[in-house]
Amino acid sequence: MIVAENLTRVYTMGRVEVHALAGVSLEVAKGEFVGIMGASGSGKSTLLHILGLLDRPTSGSVTIDGVDVLALSDHQRTLFRLNRLGYVFQDYALIGELTALENVYLTSLVRGAPKDEYIERSADILRQVGLGGRTDHRQSELSGGEQQRVAIARALMNNPSILLADEPCANLDSQTSKSILDLFARLNEELDQTILMVSHEEWHKEYFCRVVTLRDGVIGDMVECRKM
Repeated sequence: MIVAENLTRVYTMGRVEVHALAGVSLEVAKGEFVGIMGASGSGKSTLLHILGLLDRPTSGSVTIDGVDVLALSDHQRTLFRLNRLGYVFQDYALIGELTALENVYLTSLVRGAPKDEYIERSADILRQVGLGGRTDHRQSELSGGEQQRVAIARALMNNPSILLADEPCANLDSQTSKSILDLFARLNEELDQTILMVSHEEWHKEYFCRVVTLRDGVIGDMVECRKM
């Protein structure tokens, strides 16, 4: 599903070059729940952003579902992200003026999908993530865990091939974090959803099929945690 080969990413900060990635090669199979771990500054988020087409590598290649995504035009990359990838961020990235339902169906509205269709699907996904009774609530009326569930529902709206999550539990307490990870595990096991998740918490490993550990921009090791 994902094949990344010899990825490098160099950022220039004044006269200093920062090598965020220094030759990362990785394959992710359909239905895997992969944890990307490592110390702060090891390149975790950089790798996720490149695989999610939010950033471009300095060199290397990325193929997703057989598509050379680095060869796509900016417009084609936007359409690929919109139709094939789902994103969950640690800060939720919700629009405060919109209800939970509106936040979830916003991308479908942009895509021009039929209104009845996207409203029904949004409500159904919110029920699946345990927010069936909170569809009309705005961000200020939702707890942190509820906001993250809205973000997950939004990421699932377009049936993405891959769900990418960048430290989605960073702003949550341990019990709420567990509920979010339980939800990810259920999506992975019941829907065969492919998930890549950046994490720094050791106890999260029990949820992952495999852990990829980065050290100074390279893969230190890859360890299988549980069977798919």
